[in-house]
Amino acid sequence: MSPNTVLDAVRRQLDAEHRVDVARHPVDLAFADGVLTMEGELADVGAKKIALERAASVPGVEHIVDRLGVAPARTMSDAEIRDHVRDLLSEEPTLQPLARSPPPPGGGALRPDTVLGTIGISVAHGVVTLDGLVPSLAHKRLAGVLAWWVPGVRDVVNGLEVVPPEEDDDGEITDAVRLVLEKDPLVDASQVGVSTHRSVVTLRGVVRCDVERRAAERDAWCVFGVDGVRSDMEVRG
Repeated sequence: MSPNTVLDAVRRQLDAEHRVDVARHPVDLAFADGVLTMEGELADVGAKKIALERAASVPGVEHIVDRLGVAPARTMSDAEIRDHVRDLLSEEPTLQPLARSPPPPGGGALRPDTVLGTIGISVAHGVVTLDGLVPSLAHKRLAGVLAWWVPGVRDVVNGLEVVPPEEDDDGEITDAVRLVLEKDPLVDASQVGVSTHRSVVTLRGVVRCDVERRAAERDAWCVFGVDGVRSDMEVRG
């Protein structure tokens, strides 16, 4: 299959997805030797994940170089983003055992309890990279979502390693989404049901307004390992 044939097929996939909206958020593509490079700034994390999934479904695409970002809700410097991420992680009760000591001057990696591991934070051009060790998939996923919540973030690369390793499955994803919804002050998590099948999350229940519905959907998309989100929530203001 020629590179142009693959690129045309990828473009058709992206054009068919209204959530990606390439008319407003163009995506630059390059393809060689089975490797597809995607670069651009999409509306939100859901659009980014959908674009990657659709591109990966095209025959001939063996690997994707992901240079897609998300349009930030607010302009922030890398130092500001780093400090906000650091503060959110260190103040989150679930993660506090990882951050009992104060962070070093100027930000950077948290100084955690040595038994539970470390979380390192770096930011470049709005892209947050988390690395180091955490004791569970739940810690990894929560840390990633908290980073996404900082309004200046364009992307989150969650490189946290779970030690000892844990088996991942749909149940783990469901538990993580429920936890994140409970943490979000915009969402009444008691009214939202969560289920997961093959990494696609379904949200059901009744919410008070569109803002709450969108917040719940975005929270689910931000969870590491979620490939799709279906919303069956009903708005009753």
